[in-house]
Amino acid sequence: MTQPYKLETLAIHAGQKPDPTTGAVTMPIYQTSTFVLDGPSRDETKGYIYSRPGNPTRAALEANLAALEGAAYGLAFASGMAAIDAVTRLLHPGDHLLVTDDVYGGMFRLVENVIKQAGIDVTWLDMADLDSVRQAIRPNTKMAWLETPTNPRLKVMDIADLAELAHAHNILLAVDNTFATPVLQQPLALGADIVVHSATKYLGGHSDLVLGAVMLNDDALYEKLAMLQFSAGAVAGPYDSWLLMRGIKTLPLRVERHCQNAMALAEWLTEQPAVAQVNYPGLSDHPQHDLAKRQMRDFGGMISMIPKGGFEAARQIVTRTKLFVLAVSLGGVESLAELPAGMTHASMAESDLAIDPALIRLSVGVEHIDDLKADLAQAMAGLS
Repeated sequence: MTQPYKLETLAIHAGQKPDPTTGAVTMPIYQTSTFVLDGPSRDETKGYIYSRPGNPTRAALEANLAALEGAAYGLAFASGMAAIDAVTRLLHPGDHLLVTDDVYGGMFRLVENVIKQAGIDVTWLDMADLDSVRQAIRPNTKMAWLETPTNPRLKVMDIADLAELAHAHNILLAVDNTFATPVLQQPLALGADIVVHSATKYLGGHSDLVLGAVMLNDDALYEKLAMLQFSAGAVAGPYDSWLLMRGIKTLPLRVERHCQNAMALAEWLTEQPAVAQVNYPGLSDHPQHDLAKRQMRDFGGMISMIPKGGFEAARQIVTRTKLFVLAVSLGGVESLAELPAGMTHASMAESDLAIDPALIRLSVGVEHIDDLKADLAQAMAGLS
């Protein structure tokens, strides 16, 4: 969907016209569950009925979300996982789903405990390897699911090539764009069918809400997903919708600083004697660095690293940092550190997709870069 304005302008204005009743510049919070009807049947009412099928604050957010991704439609859900669940409900028993082998632990848990139990066949594979994807396709393959960059190893997938391959076999391509955000990457423009976000993360940006989002262009798919949203009821509430719109207004500004800090920190980490490996798409030795340069506008605010001393060294680092708070989640203005193997990705521990216990994931915030370097330096003191 072509937009008349740049993303920085859309983030502030899309879907957010002044309130027609009061003239309020900021979208009001319509904190109501029900609305006065024009008559006793749905056909007689042109406006809102009940806040599960629709609420003015959520509608403004959904228009804003669609504009960010250059989409015709946006849908706001109660969480990122609720958004993912809705998309995977497009599949039916006997269908086959391809999923990249480096994903958020919640996605792994959903696949193993819910999606497979619904009679859907699943293949985990490295979707950075196009030949592996081509070989994994079956006659009943209906959807391919990927994150790019991935969580937590920061792999980058070629969305355009995967979309071309998927569409040649009538397969839907769904992309989790949480790490990149629409500021850095717009998968629909590269050929993806559906984009999903944990809006809890960078879109909100302040670690004060839990929401999910789906953006897409296809009319028929939208109707199906809107019906799932309405029927299952995992909708975004009006207050959280308002909070998210407030966060989105500064999204381009925040992402620019996240990227600057992460690039500087990744380069600095490669020089530290206590560090064995740094994963960041902006580094020239990253396996998909050239692809990231081509596909993304910048390289994002997420880094993962492995210290030389293994798990004990990693544990020391994440428990001694002061600015990098030990916590799950990511994408907020404050820096966070975690060990995914025992935290966000603990559900994978007994699987072939288990994360190295020594891998540290850093969500690089917008603090001063000198302070962030000093914090990690003191946390790594004594390690080599």
